[in-house]
Amino acid sequence: MTGRERIEAALSPDGARDLGAVICYEGIYIRDRWDDLTGLPWWYRHAPDAARQLEWRLRVVSRLRQDWVALPSFSPRADVVLEERPGGVFLVNEVSGEERKLEREIVGGWHEPYARSVGINIGFPESREQVDERVPLTSDFDPVAFSASGRGQFADAFMQALDGGLFPMGYAATPYSELYMQWGFEEVMVSIAERPAIVDYACERLMGVCLHRVREAAALGAAGVWLEDCMSDMIGRRAFERLNLPYLRRLVDEIRALGMKSVHYFCGNPAGKWDLLLSTGADALSLEESKKGFEIDIEEIVDRVQGRCAVLGNLDAVGVLERGTDEALRAEIARQIRAGRRNGSRFIMSIGSPVTPGTPPERVRLYTDLAHDLGAPG
Repeated sequence: MTGRERIEAALSPDGARDLGAVICYEGIYIRDRWDDLTGLPWWYRHAPDAARQLEWRLRVVSRLRQDWVALPSFSPRADVVLEERPGGVFLVNEVSGEERKLEREIVGGWHEPYARSVGINIGFPESREQVDERVPLTSDFDPVAFSASGRGQFADAFMQALDGGLFPMGYAATPYSELYMQWGFEEVMVSIAERPAIVDYACERLMGVCLHRVREAAALGAAGVWLEDCMSDMIGRRAFERLNLPYLRRLVDEIRALGMKSVHYFCGNPAGKWDLLLSTGADALSLEESKKGFEIDIEEIVDRVQGRCAVLGNLDAVGVLERGTDEALRAEIARQIRAGRRNGSRFIMSIGSPVTPGTPPERVRLYTDLAHDLGAPG
């Protein structure tokens, strides 16, 4: 089976005979282990031309051998060139003369403002008008105009180069996760208590952003969408039911209406919210590994899901993938796969968190190879 066929089968009601293997947030790992994964100059990731973009992406695919791939939204620019100078690497617009110096991304993190704990904006809005100022109304997505713009041509070329063998994934977040990205943890948590009506309005406004990303993923040719749901484990059940669950359900419905599958990635401790997580209608549920003072065992996940949706594995990215012995890695993959078979083989081998910077590509390749071997029909 191809990687795409493995993932499609796992996300179907019948499950998969031949189980797939993936990592989550491959872009983070590519950033952190660029040299090992590609052997190319770091600035290839920012190249404006299709040839170099295609070269580094295909090298990563061949090194990791996972069964899905992040579908690129990259669009080539004929009017922009890369220039290497003694003072650095620059993107230069040959028409306008505008230029921008590129900075290599930080291993294990991001440059400002994304690394700030308080978010991009300072001070949560106190009125609907302030929300409107900071979150512009998202226009309706026009798939015809998108196609005419040529923005999907590179994604098409990339998938053709892969011969359709991998499952193409798009990415979106819940409005609650977008709140955190906009205003930071402290501002959002305090505002939920002090100005709940404004938080409600901000979520509804941000829903337009989330829906736009889902629709763009569909236009690019994605077969599935990874729905990121962060920080919502830190709010109470009633707040979750008001600020998160309705939007999750709407996003899942939209993804399904567009012919794609949804993977709900819930970050944190699911205690007290299991029934809510299983009521979203998502095609698959992905959870973190045990850490930060809570435990999430794959056996418990399967016992609670009982085949109602697909389950992604939550192999420990640090204790097992990075630091465990080969024998420990093999044993944990085998244990997770046995649990996944109990879910009607609606299962995809995965890890609970992004691959760490300290994990070499050879180790990730061993993980995917073991998962494919152990997940093959007996």
